[in-house]
Amino acid sequence: MKDTLTDTQSLTWPAQDFEGNETPAMTQQGFKRFRRRKGRTQGEPEQPSVLDGRVEPGTSPDRPSPKPKARPSDKTQHQSGFSGRPETQDKPEVRGAADGLRTGPVSQQQLPAPLPEMWERIHRVPMDMRSHQVARSPLVNFFRSSPTAKAFDLLRTRLLHSLKAHGWKRVAIASPTAGCGATFTAVNLALSLARVPNTRTILMDMNFRRPAVAATLRLPAAGDMRGFLSGELSMPEHLVRPAESLAVGLTAAPDRNAAEILHDPTCAQVLDDMTLTTGADVILFDLPPVLEHDDVAAFLPQVDGVLLVADGTRTTAAHLAACEQMFKGQTQLLGVSLNRARGAGLLQHGQ
Repeated sequence: MKDTLTDTQSLTWPAQDFEGNETPAMTQQGFKRFRRRKGRTQGEPEQPSVLDGRVEPGTSPDRPSPKPKARPSDKTQHQSGFSGRPETQDKPEVRGAADGLRTGPVSQQQLPAPLPEMWERIHRVPMDMRSHQVARSPLVNFFRSSPTAKAFDLLRTRLLHSLKAHGWKRVAIASPTAGCGATFTAVNLALSLARVPNTRTILMDMNFRRPAVAATLRLPAAGDMRGFLSGELSMPEHLVRPAESLAVGLTAAPDRNAAEILHDPTCAQVLDDMTLTTGADVILFDLPPVLEHDDVAAFLPQVDGVLLVADGTRTTAAHLAACEQMFKGQTQLLGVSLNRARGAGLLQHGQ
C-alpha cells in the first residue's frame, strides 16, 4: 500500500481524519486509478480506460473510436436525389455562336481563328503582263501616256463624282448595237478604277450572248456565271482577282437563256449579297447590245445607271433615242461614251 499512501493526488479519502488503528477506506475511483498505475511504468502517459468511462466499449485504448460520419444535409445532396454525394460545381461553359451547342469550359475553349473578309477570300489570279506587252493589248495600264488612257482616267473621275453624289455603286455598260466597244470600255474603265487608292472594283461579264472579258484580260475562261447567279456557287468559287483592288466574274460560254437568268429573283439576291459582303465601291456590268436582245431590259432594275457606248462609225441618233426611251422610268443614263470619233482621237466621251 506504499504507492497508495504516497500518491495523495490520485486517491480520494473520507472527509474525517482517522485515529488509532482504523484503516482508511479506498474509494472505487481511487482503486481504478491504482490498478492502472501498477500496470504502466513511471513517466508513461495515462491512457483512457473502459472502466473510467473515457473509452467506449468494443474499442481499444490505443485506437480511439472513429468520428461519426456527418449526415448529408440538403445543401450537399445531389440534385438527382442520391444522399451523401456533394454537388459538384461545374465550370462555366460557353455555347457556340453557330449551332448553340455546348463547347466545353471557358478555360479549355479553343476559339477558331477568324476567317478573313470576303474580299481576301477571293482567289488571286495575276494577269500575264508579258503576254499583254507582246500582243500589244489595248489596255490603258500598258499605255499610260496615250490619249486613250487619259480619256479613260477622265471618264473614271467623272463617273466617281456622279456615283458618290447619289450614293450609287452599280453601273451597266452597254451599246445600242453590237461592235461598238462595250467590252473594251468596261475592261479599261475597270482597270482605271482599280488604280484609285483604297477602293475596290468588280467587273462582271454579263454578256451571255458573246462573253469576251476573259479573252480581253487573257484569263482562263472557267467562270460559271449562271451557276453563280443561281446561288450554286459562292463568291470565292466564282470571282477571281487579277489585281489587288479588282475582282472579275467571268463567263465561260454563251447561253441562250440569258434573259431568263437575269429575270430570276435569285439573281437579284446574289448581287445584293455580293455588294454588301465585298464592300466594293463600284461594280461594272458588261451587258449585250440594248436594241438586239431583252437582256438589258431584264437587268435594268438591278443597276443604278447605264453608261452607253456609241460607235462614231455606226451608231445613229435614232439608236441613242431608242435607248433613252427604254431607260426612261427604269434607271438613269449616266452618259454616252463615243468610240472611234472622227478627227477627235481614239476615244471620246460625252455626258
